[in-house]
Amino acid sequence: MMRIFKLLISFSFWCVTGSWSQLKRLFGRKSKGTCTVLYYHAIPPSQREDFAQQMDLLLKCAKPVRADLTDPLNAGSHSTVVTFDDGYNSVAENALPELEKRGIPATIFIVTRLLGQSPGWLGEKYAASKSEIAMTAEQLRALPGKLITLGSHTMTHPRLTELGVADSTKEIVESRRELEKLVGQPVTLFSFPFGLFNQELVRICHEAGYQRAFTTIPSAAFSEPGEFLTGRVGVDPTDWPIEFRLKVLGAYWWTQWLSVIKHKVLSPWRERGAMSRDIKESTAN
Repeated sequence: MMRIFKLLISFSFWCVTGSWSQLKRLFGRKSKGTCTVLYYHAIPPSQREDFAQQMDLLLKCAKPVRADLTDPLNAGSHSTVVTFDDGYNSVAENALPELEKRGIPATIFIVTRLLGQSPGWLGEKYAASKSEIAMTAEQLRALPGKLITLGSHTMTHPRLTELGVADSTKEIVESRRELEKLVGQPVTLFSFPFGLFNQELVRICHEAGYQRAFTTIPSAAFSEPGEFLTGRVGVDPTDWPIEFRLKVLGAYWWTQWLSVIKHKVLSPWRERGAMSRDIKESTAN
């Protein structure tokens, strides 16, 4: 029932925002460019065809762009970023071939101390992924660099908000160093495990040298110059076609408030604008 409820609200949200954009065009005003960042986890063999169909639908709805995009979005256009958390082997085996066929770039967030191992952090919500194995170092080095960007997802996938400053800093900083040494390329993107973060963790990520940090709070992405903290919309190969289309188009951005309440990070999320300004000022100085 909750899934249907979200779908109905999202459809209504999309109709209202779409009508507003049309109205602005009637008055000669061009809408700003928009972007939705999607995140997957595992893509098992049984869901490869579903994933392929979603990628075909994505190409019809939006322009695929990279997660490390720094250029402003084109006015009046809608873009989409594809990301994968945890770096599962099934992503390399089932998602990568479909991405290559269509030339869709993607970012995979890696847990550096668990390469080639089975994840130990999955609860009942992700029971279907408990048999998954993380990619090995050899697989990571073999990924097509022009299409796939690697980002950090910490060393051991802990709940960072439950760690002390020293331990959380080590997870954030050392995972970047380990991944850069492993693949011989700069690592500028970070994804918070379980989507849990706070203001202190965001600051640690910035000081560690990351260009951008991703949450699991559904919101518009790349909406302001120099954006550091970016929200994402969760997707799954089993999503209904209309459900997936609405997620790509940004119709599920309203659910960010449900995520905020769920993860108890309302205050840090409200301070997002202030943090972004502080980060840009410190960078300029």
